[in-house]
Amino acid sequence: MKAFSLKGRRALVTGANTGIGQAIAVGLAEAGAEVICASRRACDETVAAITAGGGTASSVLVDFADPMAGKGLFDDQPIDLLINNAGIIRRADAVEFSEADWDDVMDVNLKALFFTTQAFAKAVLARGGTGAVVNIASLLSFQGGIRVPSYTASKHGVAGLTKLLANEWAAKGINVNAVAPGYIETNNTEALRNDPDRNQAILDRIPAGRWGQAEDIAGAAVYLCTPAARYVHGAVLNVDGGWLAR
Repeated sequence: MKAFSLKGRRALVTGANTGIGQAIAVGLAEAGAEVICASRRACDETVAAITAGGGTASSVLVDFADPMAGKGLFDDQPIDLLINNAGIIRRADAVEFSEADWDDVMDVNLKALFFTTQAFAKAVLARGGTGAVVNIASLLSFQGGIRVPSYTASKHGVAGLTKLLANEWAAKGINVNAVAPGYIETNNTEALRNDPDRNQAILDRIPAGRWGQAEDIAGAAVYLCTPAARYVHGAVLNVDGGWLAR
């Protein structure tokens, strides 16, 4: 079905070397998109998985710890789809949380996301094209969590920016939406899964009865990039095994 095809589209996925970013990159390629994998670490494994499946992919090293690092990514070739997945997390009690941990997380998760997206939109609008942005939010865009103050603040910010940018760009041919993953088996959640009490408490709360897999997020992200989602603007789609419905 053409409504779910990304053939002829070029996508850039940040943080595509592993986990959710890798799964999204592979999913976009399976839908027909050419994929550029951007990360501060090599994305060789992701590129290999895509090419092995008959897709087209390349990679570029970008460290989003510099919030302006992504501004030049759209200068040399037209990119139609941007998936803002790169993110970090720091854990400590709020009374002990450091300024460095606050700034590091906000720089990657929120400031870099905004300025990368700004550069993308400028390029799309300048050529009179259309595009889609998918931001990776979190169920902590809606809840407080514990011991992750800067992460929680950044993901609330991602949800807010998603709505603001949708308001400004929906009539200009750019869809901006977000996916809010629940508890997914990634590097960011390894500490929680290694804590028997926290792990069990989380599982007890998830109606689906399991942690999510990175591939569970990919389908939602791919959908929001396709023509099937052309009238979806400013949505934050929960993919959480039912956590927020509980």
